[in-house]
Amino acid sequence: MTDLDRPTPASYWVVPGKLLAGEYAGSRDEELTRQRMAAFLDAGFDTFLDLTTEGELPSYLSILMKEANNRDRRLHYQRFPIPDEGLPSVEMMTAILAAIDTAIAQERKVYFHCHGGIGRTGTVVGCYLAHQGLDGKAALQRLKELYRPSMQFDFFPYVPETDEQARFVLEWKETGSSG
Repeated sequence: MTDLDRPTPASYWVVPGKLLAGEYAGSRDEELTRQRMAAFLDAGFDTFLDLTTEGELPSYLSILMKEANNRDRRLHYQRFPIPDEGLPSVEMMTAILAAIDTAIAQERKVYFHCHGGIGRTGTVVGCYLAHQGLDGKAALQRLKELYRPSMQFDFFPYVPETDEQARFVLEWKETGSSG
């Protein structure tokens, strides 16, 4: 697997080789989850930011940790629970962006996801792009360009998923305020 391969086709690079966004990393099937965790680890991912809520989907964390231990790899996992089709608080978005910045500064390879990789994930990507200096409108346009390689684009070509999520990105300010 090369540095720019994606362990899941329902994902897209935000920062090539460093920050990948997409769908839920696990599966409802335990063996498929093990295979997916192995693929992420073998591609060099060591940081997972989970935007799903507790109990929304089966946890992959124990399988991920076991696969990482088998490879003698250190992992970072953090959950930032955002309800499906919902929005994070300003404080949570600020914490998510700080977690991404820290991981990249420490040369870790990050995968972050919600369920489908569209709404909550798209909202974070849009705010990350604004955090990197784009205005809200330019961030949404760049998000759409980045999202296109995801197989999800064929089924749902709009990102983020809801008007409220798009508005959150449009209004995101680096001062830590939206809306």
